[in-house]
Amino acid sequence: MKIKAVLLLGSFLFVFTILGFTSAKEVSNSNIDLVKTSAWYIAGPAKENQETINKIRKEKGIIKVTAKDNPVGEIEMNVMITESNSNDGKPTNLSENSKYLSITYKSSHLIKLQAREGNTKGTGCVHGGSHPRIDLPVSAKKFSTIKIPWTDFKQDGDPNGKTLDIHNLCKFNFVNYNPVSGATLEIKSVIVQN
Repeated sequence: MKIKAVLLLGSFLFVFTILGFTSAKEVSNSNIDLVKTSAWYIAGPAKENQETINKIRKEKGIIKVTAKDNPVGEIEMNVMITESNSNDGKPTNLSENSKYLSITYKSSHLIKLQAREGNTKGTGCVHGGSHPRIDLPVSAKKFSTIKIPWTDFKQDGDPNGKTLDIHNLCKFNFVNYNPVSGATLEIKSVIVQN
């Protein structure tokens, strides 16, 4: 009787463990450079399209975006944490050891960096509304590398807002809300510490 109870308990624990891992893909092997590993998506008044951005990314190892003349609206670039066939996908479950995001970039204007979390079902990214975010300051003349602790990402940029859930992380959005003609953003690396 005790053996059956132990086997039944072991079966339940196995099922719960499997269910826990299916909601968010866990990444725990090494740091991830999203410039190298993932396709990037773009929307808004930019000279480059998705195909051009990803071609240059693969050939030269850099993301480069330039605002069109007299741009109307915002320019937004998205990248999934775990590669997907679309601009959506299952969230990633980063390890407990992951403490920061490191970005090497050059930008003529302030960029808002949003982190999109997964939906409550664990099947895709949350769209619309507000997201934990931080500011990437202007660095127009040279490339800068900044390390951003996950705890710096706050809902709506509010210092007292909800922090980012790194166990349910889908993608990053790099947004220029007020582009001007010729505004540029170049990204050499986006490294997720793991």
